[in-house]
Amino acid sequence: MPAKRSLKELRERYVTQGQAVPQGLVGELEADGRPGALALVRALRARQADNRSEGQRLRHMLKFENELWAQGFKLIAGVDEAGMGPCAGPVVAGAAILPLGYKLRGLDDSKKILDEAVREELAAAVKRDAVAWAVGSASVEEIDTINIKQAGLVAMRRAVQGLKLVPDYLLVDAWRVPGVPMPQQGIVRGDAQSLSIAAGAMLAKTTRDGLLRALDTEHPGYGFAIHKGYPTPEHLEALQKLGPVPAHRRSFAPVKRALGLLPTQTELFAVEAPARARPRK
Repeated sequence: MPAKRSLKELRERYVTQGQAVPQGLVGELEADGRPGALALVRALRARQADNRSEGQRLRHMLKFENELWAQGFKLIAGVDEAGMGPCAGPVVAGAAILPLGYKLRGLDDSKKILDEAVREELAAAVKRDAVAWAVGSASVEEIDTINIKQAGLVAMRRAVQGLKLVPDYLLVDAWRVPGVPMPQQGIVRGDAQSLSIAAGAMLAKTTRDGLLRALDTEHPGYGFAIHKGYPTPEHLEALQKLGPVPAHRRSFAPVKRALGLLPTQTELFAVEAPARARPRK
C-alpha cells in the first residue's frame, strides 16, 4: 500500500475522485485483511466494473460515427431539438461536431439524466471539447404560425447553419434537416444511440431550460423553472388562474382552453354525458 496513506485517503483518491488505480494496490489491500481494506477492495472492483460497462456503452454510441469516420467523413454533426411537447417557450436545437473518437463519460439521452447540475456539467464539457457547436431556436410566434414540427426543423437548420465549421455529414434524431446541402441520416431515438446526437440534445436541453428559468423570473407564479413549459397539472392550474403570457403557444390546446377558444374537459363531459345516456333506437 502506498506509504503513509490512510484507507480514507485511498478511498477519496481512487473511488470518490476516480483517479487511475495503481497496479498492485488491490492486491495489497487484500493482503492487509482489515475490514476497511476489504471494503475498499469491493468499492474499487465495483468502480472498475462500472468503468468497463460505461466504456462499452460509449463504444456502442459511437457506432454510427465510427462507420462514417471510416468512410472519410471527419466533421460529423449530431443534431437534436428540445421543447416539442411544452405549451410555452421556444423550441431549441443543438448541433455538435465531436473530435474523432471522442468519449465523454455520462453523456447520454438527456431525458435519462434527471439532475440538472449533471446536465449542465455535460453541456459545459461538450462546449469545451467539441470541434464546433451551436444552438438554434424557433420562437413561439413561429411555432404558432408554421406548426411545432416545422418550427423544430427550422431550429435544427439554424443550429447547423450556426456551426463555425461546415459539417461533412449530419446525424439527426428521427428527422432530416431541410435546407442544408450535406448528406444526413435520421436515426430513431438517436439521442440514445449516437454520442454526437446526444451532445446536440444536451446543448438544446440545457439552453432551453435556461430560457425557461429566465421566463420564470419574468412571469412568477407559473412555475416555468420547474416544469419548463410542459402541461403539468400545476402549470395548467396556473394557466387557468392567471391566463396566458406571451410565451404561451396559442396553437396548443391547453392555451386555447385558457383563452376560451376550446371547451374545458368539464364542459365536454356535460355535452357528451347526455348523448351517452340517450337510449339507442
